[in-house]
Amino acid sequence: MYIKRDFYLKQLIDSMWNSQIKIITGLRRCGKSFLLFNIFKDYLLSIGVKEENIITLALDEKINKQYRNCDNLEKYLREKIKDKRKKYFIFLDEIQFAITKEEMEKHYAEPIELYGVLNELLHLENVDVYVTGSNSKLLSKDVMTEFRGRGYVINVYPLSFKEYFDYTGGHKADAFEKYMLYGGMPKVLDNKTDEQKKKYLSGLYNEIYFKDISERYGIELGDVMKELICLLSSSIGSLTNINNIVNTLKSVKNITVSDKEISSYIEYLEDAMLFNHARRYDVKGRKYFAYPIKYFCADTGLRNIALNFRQYDEPHIMENIVYNELLRRDFSVDVGVVKIEETDEKKVRHLKTCEIDFVVNKIMNKYYIQCSMDISEEQKRKQELRPLLAVKDFFKKIIITKSLQEPWIDEDGIIHIGIYDFLLNDKILNI
Repeated sequence: MYIKRDFYLKQLIDSMWNSQIKIITGLRRCGKSFLLFNIFKDYLLSIGVKEENIITLALDEKINKQYRNCDNLEKYLREKIKDKRKKYFIFLDEIQFAITKEEMEKHYAEPIELYGVLNELLHLENVDVYVTGSNSKLLSKDVMTEFRGRGYVINVYPLSFKEYFDYTGGHKADAFEKYMLYGGMPKVLDNKTDEQKKKYLSGLYNEIYFKDISERYGIELGDVMKELICLLSSSIGSLTNINNIVNTLKSVKNITVSDKEISSYIEYLEDAMLFNHARRYDVKGRKYFAYPIKYFCADTGLRNIALNFRQYDEPHIMENIVYNELLRRDFSVDVGVVKIEETDEKKVRHLKTCEIDFVVNKIMNKYYIQCSMDISEEQKRKQELRPLLAVKDFFKKIIITKSLQEPWIDEDGIIHIGIYDFLLNDKILNI
């Protein structure tokens, strides 16, 4: 199976020999390794780079366990690139395996040895370095400090719907139903039957994510972590705070746990890139609220398997897919909060707080976006459009619905876009 990832390939090509470490981050098994070791390597070979000049090392494989020791790793790499007359490409996969648990716990106070090895490679003019990793704390958040501003981050996500549909073909609506159900982890497409897909996702969830996260952080309360993942999965797109999670675990599961422990566990899940969050933003007051916030799963298939496919919440799953697509397009994504003045039956005026699903920004572009399965009924249409109409600035207001209708603009200037057009056209927000 060879799925094109042209969106990321272009970023790799554009960043070649830019005197920076290319840091490819993303959820484990989302396709980072294939992108680097297959797609990008094939490109290099096609432009005349010799295979012996491409040094590859997968640190998550047991056969390479010895190179998780930084002294061994540096010695190995130096031996491979000793001919200064030649240019080399170094590909290191899952570099968090070369960072010890002790270094992780102290990484803000003491230097991480691996970063020193990588920084030394930057001094060599005949070496171009590419690394992948599945831990945001030890990669993206440390780029400017640990790599001294010489790190170039490429965030890789599970297959977008466009990548998925370009590979599967067929009818858009049918493909989208499968995509909502089983997500975009590339290897899902290797499995033909529904049962095989579920079995694959179950193994991925249990062995890769739960096991890896638990072992990496030394989690002792495994049952709490599993329940937490289920709670976050069942509440995607809904407002959540730590206190509510703690109270729910106690009342429903009879599990007593502290706010601090839950906060740490959520941080681990976000560091492993299994979940992301969107903060609430007061559109008129231009300020953020600390709590509550919304969590979204990096892949809807993993979300569904965590719940054993018991809670197939189509509206929130569609919202999750839109959120992930906005991240992939490199937008910053918040949840909008607007206050609307209303008059009740007694002619008393009061303020009502309403929500805009997403307030997104990139450079000078800003959009307000609502997601809804269907707004054909007048009451539902008014409910969904009211928060957008309450915002009086000049930025675009958009509603995305599960529709095959062509994009159009209503009399209030709100742009209506079908989910398929939104997902299949990266430029659709520019209309």
